[in-house]
Amino acid sequence: MEMYSKAETLELRKKHIGPSCKVFFAKDPIKIVCARGQYMFDENGEKYLDCINNVAHVGHSHPDVVKAAVKQMELLNTNSRFLHDNLVQYAKRLTATLPEPLSVCYFVNSGSEANDLALRLARQYRGHQDVITLDHAYHGHVTSLIDISPYKFNQLGKEAKKEFVHVAPSPDIYRGKYRDDHPDPGSAYADDVKKIIEEAQKNGRKIAAFIAESMQSCGGQVIPPAGYFQKVADAVHKAGGVFIADEVQVGFGRVGKKFWGFQLQGEDFVPDIVTMGKPIGNGHPMSCVVTTREIAEAFGACGLEYFNTFGGNPVSCAIGLAVLDVIEKEDLQGNATRVGNYLTGLLKEQKEKHPLVGDVRGVGLFVGVDLVKDRQKRTPATAEAQHIIYKLKEQRILLSADGPYRNILKFKPPMCFTMEDAKFVVDQIDEILTDLEDSTINRTRDELPTSIQSKRKMPPDGSSQLECINESISHINGSACRQKNGFYAENNTVPCKRIRT
Repeated sequence: MEMYSKAETLELRKKHIGPSCKVFFAKDPIKIVCARGQYMFDENGEKYLDCINNVAHVGHSHPDVVKAAVKQMELLNTNSRFLHDNLVQYAKRLTATLPEPLSVCYFVNSGSEANDLALRLARQYRGHQDVITLDHAYHGHVTSLIDISPYKFNQLGKEAKKEFVHVAPSPDIYRGKYRDDHPDPGSAYADDVKKIIEEAQKNGRKIAAFIAESMQSCGGQVIPPAGYFQKVADAVHKAGGVFIADEVQVGFGRVGKKFWGFQLQGEDFVPDIVTMGKPIGNGHPMSCVVTTREIAEAFGACGLEYFNTFGGNPVSCAIGLAVLDVIEKEDLQGNATRVGNYLTGLLKEQKEKHPLVGDVRGVGLFVGVDLVKDRQKRTPATAEAQHIIYKLKEQRILLSADGPYRNILKFKPPMCFTMEDAKFVVDQIDEILTDLEDSTINRTRDELPTSIQSKRKMPPDGSSQLECINESISHINGSACRQKNGFYAENNTVPCKRIRT
C-alpha cells in the first residue's frame, strides 16, 4: 500500500526536491512502485516494458542479487580499512575479465566518481593536466567531469570550455566528419586527435589523458570505426598521456560477443584505465576504476592516502559478485548477442519500410535508430523521435531518445530482454511510423490546390492522425545524462502543431 497518492507524491517532490532534478514525462509522470526482470510496475499495477534501464543490468530485483545483499548486510557492512574476503575476491574476479595489465582496482560509488578518480590517476602519472575528449561526450555530473563533457558544457555558452580541454570529433561514420564512404574513417578520425595533440604541444600544453566511452551513448549510440582506438592510444602515449575507456554504460557483457566494449576494437588494444558504474551493482550504488600497477604506484607516490568510506564495502562486493555469477549462470552475454542480433534485424526491416529510419546501428543490447527527415541530407527528425517516445509510453513501453539532435532511439534494456520483447517493441514502432507517414501524406494532400483535392476523399473529421507534442524537446540543463533520456521535459512547452516530416 502506497503512503501517498501519485498527486501527493508529485506535490511533495515539487516542494522538497531541487527544481533541476527532472522527472520522466513531466506532463504525466509515472510513479513506479516495484520492478522485476525487464518490467516496471506503477501504483495501479500497470506493467511497463523497460527498454532503457542499463542500471538493472541482470534484471530488476534479481533474487540472487537481493539474497546476496541481505545475507551480507545481516553479517557486516563496514569500510575497506578492515580486511575482508569480499573485497579481494571481487577484485580478483573483476580483473580476470580484463586484459592482464589491468590489475589494480579502486572501488567507488558511481560512474561520476569513477571518472573523476580516473582523471586524478592520469594527471598524477606524468604530471600533465590537459584532457582530450570527444564531441557530444558525457562522463558525469561532478565539476571535473562537466568540464570534459561537451554534451553538458556546450549548453553553458562558448566561454564554458576550459583551456585544458580539447575536443576531438565524435567518430560517427553516419553523420560525422568522415562517413561510411570514407576508405579508412578510423585513421582519419585518429589523425584529428594527433593534430589536436600537436597544436596543444605547440602552445606548451601537456596531454594527461584521452577519455572516451567505448561506444558513445549520449553522443548517439556511436560505434567507433575499426582501428580508431589503437591509433589514438599510440598518439596519446607518445605525448605522455594515458587512454581512459569509460565503460559505465556499455560494460559487463552488454555488447554480447565481448565482456567489455573496448574489446570490440581488437586484442591489440588495451586502455590504461577502465572506469565502470551502473551495471556493476545492478542498481546498488557501486563503481570501480581499474588500472595498471605502474599508474597505481605513481598515484600512491603523490603522498596522499586514497580512502573511500563506502567504496568496496562488504555488501557492495557481495552484490558485485552476485551480478557476475548471474551473468555467467544465465548466459546473459549470449542472450545479448542473440536478442541483440534479432532486435537489430527487426529494426533494419523497418529501415527498408519507413523513410524516417535513416540508420540502425548497434552491438548486442546497445542499439540506436537514427531518425531522419531526409535520407540524402540525413536531416535529424527530432520531433518525430520525441513523438515516438511518448506514443510508446501510451503502449506501456519505456524507450528514450538521445544524441546531439535528440533524434536517436536508444535501446539499452536489462540483459534479460527477450526476443518476444524485441518483437513487441518493434511492432509498436512500426505502427507509429506508419501513422506518422500517413499523416504526412494527408497533410501534403491538404496543401494541394482545391482542384486536385477534390479528386480524393477527405477523412471523416478532416484531421491528421498525428497528435500534438506538448512536451519540450530541448536539452535539460543540470540533469545527469546517464539518467536523462527522451522522457525528460522542461517546464516550457512547444506550440501545438503538426510535426513536419
